[in-house]
Amino acid sequence: MGGYDARTEELAAGARAEMVRKISTEGAFTADPRWREPFARVPRHLFVPYYFVATPRGYERRWGESPDPRARERWVCGAYADEPLATRLRDGELLSSSSQPSLMARMLAALRVEDGDRVLEVGAGTGYNAALLAERLGDDDLVTSVELEPEIAESARAHLAAAGYRPVVVTGDGARGVPGRAPFDRIIATCALPTVPRAWLAQCRPGARVLLPLATGVLALTVRDAEHAEGRFLTTAAYFVPLRGQGRAEPADVCFAGLPRRAREQDTFRFLLALGRGALDPREAYALWGREEEPERERYGVTLAGDRGWAWLDDPEGLYAWPLP
Repeated sequence: MGGYDARTEELAAGARAEMVRKISTEGAFTADPRWREPFARVPRHLFVPYYFVATPRGYERRWGESPDPRARERWVCGAYADEPLATRLRDGELLSSSSQPSLMARMLAALRVEDGDRVLEVGAGTGYNAALLAERLGDDDLVTSVELEPEIAESARAHLAAAGYRPVVVTGDGARGVPGRAPFDRIIATCALPTVPRAWLAQCRPGARVLLPLATGVLALTVRDAEHAEGRFLTTAAYFVPLRGQGRAEPADVCFAGLPRRAREQDTFRFLLALGRGALDPREAYALWGREEEPERERYGVTLAGDRGWAWLDDPEGLYAWPLP
């Protein structure tokens, strides 16, 4: 494991320990302390041999093979910063990134993985999240990761192999899941989705847990069977690169006309607008948000039942509910 010079590996080890300490201090491992060890063991820098940093002049590329020792030091320290890292760009558009480690820790802890669980990851990215899962479960074959872009999937495989992990990385449309590797006990998506793909439910065992970024939040569903699932959002905000492929999210314009300036600046109000996209008028949403004392994300949830799917506030059968896309 490794491949860089001794000085770089020494810096990486120290930076990784500091990253884990900070994540732990923030309470990200509280829901499942068993995740601390995978974060301490998996070398994130092997999964981001280069990444891009935004500057006033555009993106600056940092890479581990730079001939400048100071540039290599900046690269390795940045690899362990608790920040998302842009890893793939196309014509200035972000295609793929390595998520913020503390958010990854919170999501993995909320996934409630148990020994022996079969896990599907949607959005392979750099391969880092799949490596954490493989390290936690101790069996590469229990982890399947699906990625639409062949180049990104191949890169993830190479990063995983370099770090000593060999989970199954499939090239395909994540919205369709990976039926050939089902059934799954857990599904986690590392890309934003416009709705919950029904194909996933059919590939889950009863009682499976599904975590996905939706409407700038993270939804945690419990699957009853192929047609029924229900759950609430986590407390944390989450902003991910959108899923590409059949289930990709299309941008939606929101009209703030007639709403106070404060409305467009409030994160929880914008979350409500995103969750009710196409079904909730912005003025109605603002009135609801005010009446309910500006509810946080954890008061919202989603229910899937047969052909129906709806989001709700406080109660699946309560006063406030609207259809999902």
